[in-house]
Amino acid sequence: MTQPGLSDRHDVELAALAAASDRRAFGELVRRHSSTVRALLRRMGAQPSLADDIAQDAFILAYERCTEFRGEGTFAAWVKRIAARLYLKRREKEARYVSEDSAEDQVSSVDPLGRFDLDAALQTLSEAERLCVSLGHGAGMTHPEIATALNLPLGTVKSHVKRGLDKLRQILNPGAGETGRESHVG
Repeated sequence: MTQPGLSDRHDVELAALAAASDRRAFGELVRRHSSTVRALLRRMGAQPSLADDIAQDAFILAYERCTEFRGEGTFAAWVKRIAARLYLKRREKEARYVSEDSAEDQVSSVDPLGRFDLDAALQTLSEAERLCVSLGHGAGMTHPEIATALNLPLGTVKSHVKRGLDKLRQILNPGAGETGRESHVG
């Protein structure tokens, strides 16, 4: 049975079709949202090839659990949460075996044309700040959800998000610096 106009259907309808084993409907969801999922993972710190792998795993898991998507939020937010959790599990597993270098390369957050590069600005944050900001503003997780996912106290998550956002504001809009506050980048 052919289903014309999948691109015209709402994500909730496509997810319902996918839950009924319609692979073409799920393919449309992947087409719509795969780039934003990969972008979130890269902003969280994943290298491009790892972001691609985890995004693929997230969509496979989303397909398997499509019946759990209720349409209470957007499909994009739902699959981003799946991807973010997969990335955090991967990092946790790798941290047991590999010691990470904490030195970060400085990157310019403004290109030659004066445009802002959010990805470069995020790389100047500490790993904890970058993860908390990306999970909150990229994956749409609440502070308590981030605290649970990262196994951190709620107050620590709030501090990381606030410091990270303050640093991003300073990096991306240096002329609007706050007086009397210490500004530390990288």
